[in-house]
Amino acid sequence: MGKYISVLGGLIAILLGAAGLLRWLGHFINALKASVPAILILGGLIAVAAGVSEIKDAARAKKEEGKEEKK
Repeated sequence: MGKYISVLGGLIAILLGAAGLLRWLGHFINALKASVPAILILGGLIAVAAGVSEIKDAARAKKEEGKEEKK
């Protein structure tokens, strides 16, 4: 019985969400537009951090390789 209540609750949530989306579509579009710069900034920060990490890893690996060759 609990499974059916979950499905029914999910369907009700979908209907209410769709009704709200249709009613406040303009506000929803403005919120999406406003979030684009923030997403780009965060994505750029993640890309820079990943690049710096990769450079550090490559330098560390090269340094360890040099130590192994000296032995």
